[in-house]
Amino acid sequence: MNKAAIIRERWPPVRRQAQQKRRHAAARHGIPGVSCQPHKISHQHSDRMTHLFRRTFLTALLFAAQTAWAAPSTAADTLDTWCNDLGKRLRSVNASDCRKRNFQIAPERTSGQRALVWQDIAAAPQKGATHGKTPRVLVIGGIHGDELTSVSIVFRWLNWIDEAAPRRYHWRIIPLANPDGLYQRPPTRGNLQGVDLNRNFSTPDWEKDAHTYWQNRTRSDPRRYPGQSAGSEIETQWLQKQIETFSPDMIISVHAPYNLLDYDGPSPHPLRFGRLALNRLGVYPGSLGNYAGLHKNLPVVTIELPHATSMPTLREQRAMWDDMLRWMEKNLHGIRGN
Repeated sequence: MNKAAIIRERWPPVRRQAQQKRRHAAARHGIPGVSCQPHKISHQHSDRMTHLFRRTFLTALLFAAQTAWAAPSTAADTLDTWCNDLGKRLRSVNASDCRKRNFQIAPERTSGQRALVWQDIAAAPQKGATHGKTPRVLVIGGIHGDELTSVSIVFRWLNWIDEAAPRRYHWRIIPLANPDGLYQRPPTRGNLQGVDLNRNFSTPDWEKDAHTYWQNRTRSDPRRYPGQSAGSEIETQWLQKQIETFSPDMIISVHAPYNLLDYDGPSPHPLRFGRLALNRLGVYPGSLGNYAGLHKNLPVVTIELPHATSMPTLREQRAMWDDMLRWMEKNLHGIRGN
């Protein structure tokens, strides 16, 4: 039997005609490699395909397991979910206590679709106070996602903020300004785009100096990448908006792990909060101290905790808090007419 006869025997006319139609249609649409000729897949080829499929599937499962922590919940718009996720990430944060706080969720979302959250705590009525406005204090934690203690200590302060001395001020608390960085594994200084938010504020010198400083002074350290343009990041835009709308009289920014107290803005400056002594580091293009302290002439106190992942003792935390309140009482009270 010749070759043509074998093909006709193996492929009945109806099936062969269907294959010819597909081949002609493929030729009209320019699809290469389409043939109506019968072929067999060898057992060896089949085994290779099966092995490749299994390896790809297992790799995908492993990748999903590694990145699951960094992925936001589908219900990330709810405060319960925000608190639950934070409680899982930081052992020092109690999710139940977090849910009891009157946190507000901003309409903005990070690149990782995570929520940006804040809480306003109004001052208590003061006996003998005039009709002037109460001094406003903005607290920002977690600008750098790998500085875990900068978030934890803000929640510690929230446990003390209802005492008499702090109730003399109107507080706005932003416990976590860079959620995408915090939830990476491992956590990162920058946000999901790899931008250092504390080099991305819209300072007057940003266009001229930000990239030059980054390249020459940090040798293009990726941890300190200032972004493509000033205020390019969602988180930075949101923080700048918070400063504009809240109009604080003082900003407290919490970082780690340099174990010092920094200050930018008008005099007088604090000398010590607890064990943290003043050591002025200067400002950088795109930094918060440059943006709010120099550009807007606001007192910006930067608290640099001793460790990024290990909290100070409770006694040390309390000493920082009490010293900070004493400095505020001396230098802020009466700033708006009180």
